Amino acid sequence: MAMIHEHLYQSETLAHINFKEYTKRIVDNIFLSYGAKIKKKLEIQDIKLDIDTAIPLGLIINELVTNSIKYAFPTGEGTITIKLTTKDGNIELIVADDGIGLPESIDLEKTETLGLKLVNILTKQIDGKITLKTGQGTQFKITFKAPRDVENIH
Repeated sequence: MAMIHEHLYQSETLAHINFKEYTKRIVDNIFLSYGAKIKKKLEIQDIKLDIDTAIPLGLIINELVTNSIKYAFPTGEGTITIKLTTKDGNIELIVADDGIGLPESIDLEKTETLGLKLVNILTKQIDGKITLKTGQGTQFKITFKAPRDVENIH
């Protein structure tokens, strides 16, 4: 939340946040706090999002990246990939890792873990749909309709 406020104060308007910069700062801070030595790969489209979208997305990224760092890499080696793209009026967020993976039997709708419950709630808050791929690592994909006032930065 402090980073959101900082980004708002630094932006030209109080309505939008440069989401590429914001995501980079979230992920860098998580890696720093955990002393993570794994690799990170960010492929974030250069867009500005309103705070009603940026806050839940930032919290989702925080939760999924933190879980990957804590649980996916028992050997301390691997890569976490975060992608955010816009296409045909939708935004797609992918948070993936090449770690040990989640059990294939996991049901996102009925999960008992607080973190994944939070991810589900936040996804519903932005009227999104979440899908999970397991096997060779774990991939969460969240797709939702782009807010009308999304700004591409070029």
